[in-house]
Amino acid sequence: MTDSVEAPEPRGEGTGRRGRRAKRGPLGKLALFYRQVIAELRKVVWPSRHQLTTYTTAVIVFVLVMIGILTVLDWGFGEVVDYVFG
Repeated sequence: MTDSVEAPEPRGEGTGRRGRRAKRGPLGKLALFYRQVIAELRKVVWPSRHQLTTYTTAVIVFVLVMIGILTVLDWGFGEVVDYVFG
């Protein structure tokens, strides 16, 4: 005699109350997606106005510094290419 252990049926998205997969049309899927998006947005920790301005200023300064560095490097490499091939 062998003992068999039955695995429980997997429960995933779309299983209804009675354990069978619920049939959803395109509008039902869209409504589910919308509800899930709203639920996720409620979990977001939004920055304060002070944090937002601080982060925005930091990003703009970083981008300007990188633009300056790349501009100088581009100009330098251009001069080297002109000297070697020009």
